[in-house]
Amino acid sequence: MIPKVTQIAPIFRSFDESKAREFYVGWLGFTWEGEHRFDATAPLYAFLRLGEFHLHLSEHHGDGTPGAAAMVYVCGLRDWHSSLLPYPNSRPGLEKLPWGLQMQVLDPFGNRLRFLDQTDVSGRGQSEE
Repeated sequence: MIPKVTQIAPIFRSFDESKAREFYVGWLGFTWEGEHRFDATAPLYAFLRLGEFHLHLSEHHGDGTPGAAAMVYVCGLRDWHSSLLPYPNSRPGLEKLPWGLQMQVLDPFGNRLRFLDQTDVSGRGQSEE
């Protein structure tokens, strides 16, 4: 029997809590759900959420490799994209793909988030800024 999956949470490697908070919470609008350290000098392990998407960030060696990627399925990507404030190191565009409209962002640690809206079926061009 296959178990019922209730949620998934990719683990991305992180190196700087303040940069992580600025990027994920301040810019993309994630909620910082919680965090854990074994002691005051231990690496951070953080729990974030954006809607139903759960993401864990870890400063622990071996908990992930910078450069990981996650595909996040969303609705309303076009509106969310237009509402994002300017971010110093990222100006993501929208890309029309055969399987939906995509916005791709790199976090400060080299991890990639691909937000994909499969409900957007407009006939707009291949790449939009």
